[in-house]
Amino acid sequence: MLIDRERELAVLETALADAFQGTSGIVLIEGAVGCGKSELVETVAESAASSGAVVLRAIGTAVERDLPLGVLGQLLAAAPAGALPDPAAAPEPSRVDVMQALCAAVHRLAERAPVVICVDDLHHVDDLSCQYLLHLVRRTRAARVLLVFTESLHERRDDPVYRTELLRQRGFVRIRAGRLCPEAVGGLVAAESASQIAAAPADGRTPPAVDAAAGNPLLLRALLEEHRAGGRAPEPGGAFAQAVLACLHRCGPVARRLAEVLAVLGDLGSHELAVRLLRSTDAAVVRGTVALDAAGILLGYRFRHAVARQAVLDRMHPDDRTALHRRAAVLAHRAGAPSTAVAAQLLAAGSTDLPWAATVLANAAEQLLADGATHQAAACLELAYRGPADDGQRAQFRIKLAAITWRTNPSAAERALAGPLESLRAGRLGPARLGPLARLLTEQGRIDEADQALEQLADSRAAEPGGRPVGAFGRGTDPLDGLSAFRWAGTTKPGAGARPARVAAPATLWAIPEYTADGSAGAEAETFLRGATLGAGTAAPIVQAVRALMAIDSPSRAVSWCQVFAEEAVRRGAPGWQTAFTALRAEVLLRQGDLTGAQQTAETALDLLPERGGSAFAGGVAATLIRAATAAGRHDIAARELSRPLPEGLVGSIHGLAYLRARGRYHLATHRYHAALVDYLDIGRSLMRWGLDRPLLLPWRLGAAEALIRLGEIPHAGRFIAEQRAHRDSTHPWVSGLTLRVRAAMCEPRERHALLARAVDELHDSEDRYELARTLADFAGALRDLGDGNRADLVDRLVWKLAKECGAQALCEQTAPASAAASVPAAAAASVSASVSASVIGEPRGARGTPGLSEASRSDSIDIADLQARLSDSEKRVAMLAVDGHTNREIGMKLCITVSTVEQHLTRVYRKLGITCRRDLPAELHLLGSGSRA
Repeated sequence: MLIDRERELAVLETALADAFQGTSGIVLIEGAVGCGKSELVETVAESAASSGAVVLRAIGTAVERDLPLGVLGQLLAAAPAGALPDPAAAPEPSRVDVMQALCAAVHRLAERAPVVICVDDLHHVDDLSCQYLLHLVRRTRAARVLLVFTESLHERRDDPVYRTELLRQRGFVRIRAGRLCPEAVGGLVAAESASQIAAAPADGRTPPAVDAAAGNPLLLRALLEEHRAGGRAPEPGGAFAQAVLACLHRCGPVARRLAEVLAVLGDLGSHELAVRLLRSTDAAVVRGTVALDAAGILLGYRFRHAVARQAVLDRMHPDDRTALHRRAAVLAHRAGAPSTAVAAQLLAAGSTDLPWAATVLANAAEQLLADGATHQAAACLELAYRGPADDGQRAQFRIKLAAITWRTNPSAAERALAGPLESLRAGRLGPARLGPLARLLTEQGRIDEADQALEQLADSRAAEPGGRPVGAFGRGTDPLDGLSAFRWAGTTKPGAGARPARVAAPATLWAIPEYTADGSAGAEAETFLRGATLGAGTAAPIVQAVRALMAIDSPSRAVSWCQVFAEEAVRRGAPGWQTAFTALRAEVLLRQGDLTGAQQTAETALDLLPERGGSAFAGGVAATLIRAATAAGRHDIAARELSRPLPEGLVGSIHGLAYLRARGRYHLATHRYHAALVDYLDIGRSLMRWGLDRPLLLPWRLGAAEALIRLGEIPHAGRFIAEQRAHRDSTHPWVSGLTLRVRAAMCEPRERHALLARAVDELHDSEDRYELARTLADFAGALRDLGDGNRADLVDRLVWKLAKECGAQALCEQTAPASAAASVPAAAAASVSASVSASVIGEPRGARGTPGLSEASRSDSIDIADLQARLSDSEKRVAMLAVDGHTNREIGMKLCITVSTVEQHLTRVYRKLGITCRRDLPAELHLLGSGSRA
């Protein structure tokens, strides 16, 4: 540890050589704590002893500071026996003649061999021992005596006589032991063989991993020790933290207290605040900070490393630390410090009784949130809420807290609104609180509660002098304005067959646009998503845009956007948003018929929540899991989720409707038809009341109709089906296919056969493979009812394949092919697929503008083996995606090829199959096997 000490060692060697030549010397080594003063003394003592000198050593300590002759006694104990008299034996040790006797004895001893007297920490030497040393200094000019003292910068002896006497001596030399230079640090690290952090930068700067020591040899040694133990950086309670505390202990109580004050102040550290908080003098604070800065602990008035500061705070008594933080908050507030800095002191103190504390905490929360410090912002609002405040202020804090918490924990965000909702029901909230509450409830999908808040707001505005009439949202301002940068049009107009309803204002965020066959609404959604950046004001609109894309256009693209924004949420440190997009991804996968993926993703979303239950949001995620498990035949999983207590706030929310839908589907699957009917009718009442009665969002009429059919109430079921067919969403392939399947259940076999064939045709374009499989299963049953068992077996094989891909185990078991059916030629199975969409109903799919069979495939079944032989692997992959309805651009993205390459592959496929366009691609391409899929 003597690297970078060449000059100091040279001075000591010269002084020692002079002593051997008969010239006395006095060397005072000064420096900060931990900077190697004792190492230098030890080096000169060893060198002197090895050269034959008599070495007398002593160390001053704070404990023995008041022990007379304590240090002198240590020196005498190190001398040869009987060589020096013991002043303690004299009646009056402080007499000059006693001191002269000891001085003469030292001189006689020096005649035989040079005498080197080393006293470490001179600032702790007791006064009487110090008088003896000064007496020796004055009378030792020609003797072979060398005196070496060390003294810390922070605690020099406040004795002008002592300092003057040292300076007067002809052989006096002062050495300053400072911190190591960056080059020396790099050399020391290399010498310690700490190769991972060893290499000093080429520009000579200190290696970053050891910069916390600031060149202090003691702290540097501690850092190296931590590294050898496996640490990469200083850790709380580690060797570095302990070394910092040891340095402060050696600095004495005054420096320790200054360090505690500055640790409490943190980023607020300054000379003025330190003086006031320490209740000391300017000179004392300057002296202390200079000494601690020299030791590498401080940089100005702040700690160089957070671990050092935390070590000091942890060592303080909790009551003392709390009191200092509170006083620091008061002083910082008076000095006009930033609200975030004052709030940090209030948080550390836990103080809310100061009259200005709540305002400062609220302002700090806003600033912290803007800076992305979500957890600190939430902590400020929690503390403000615990302070003295009226109902309006407490509601304000809770509403802001809920808005902040949503990005980290949706369940906690909902719980944070319990207090404001209680005040809302009691009518104790003022207009200033009602608008933000309605806005937040809307984002959480709690439509009924948000509508209640808006109604009270309208009433309060109307009651004001000159106020607007009932139903207005305030003085020309809608509190929900600006809630969404993305608003769908057409949400307030009931479509044909839909029941007119007043649209609840909060429901507009959850509405979706009109379906158009040209895909313009989906394009609008994607345009918004491409330009959107995830943030507090855009998270809810982004979720709704992805929902709309799933419902009206392309679930496959919605899945991709869920992944994009979930990853962005991770980068932004927002686990709540990550959970929301993970849950939405599970919903989209379920819409695609991927039951296994939907269940696993929903479970992942629930696992991301700090607590699994207790919120409407969690209930909505559980609903996706229940529906996926029910469809897959895993009724035990669905029953387990349904047995959990219903979260407060689930009723009257969007998530509550999802839960009712899942429970209704479970009741249907377990033959509880009356219970299922009740759930679906409850859904319908809420959707119509909110103005969200859209089958694309939730086809509740079909669930009700299914329950009524099972109960034998065919006429009532028919009325629900008629309403569904008259709805403006009825032209969407997914809605149309589902409606046709349920309608077919009420018909005679031949009509059912035709309706199911059309349903298969529609669902083929909907991306819902599970509903397609269910409809094909019904179609197989219709074929059996018509006496066509062979073709029914072949359809069952196709159903089994689709169900297996979806994870629909129950459907797989229902349609598992027998050994005889398993040997049916693939060409025969292909003919079944062709007949479903063409020969059965006599209406080519292509005739209605949707992908259909070519003329050749309708008249003669295409042999799958022939397709396998004629098409290359690349052509098969492209053709299969094309027949699934993917655009050329989407195919290129999935297969990582250019659009031009896709077009070339399709051109070759058309030529080989004797067709001219995409819509003539044969449906048999589905049967080419999963091995060719992208």
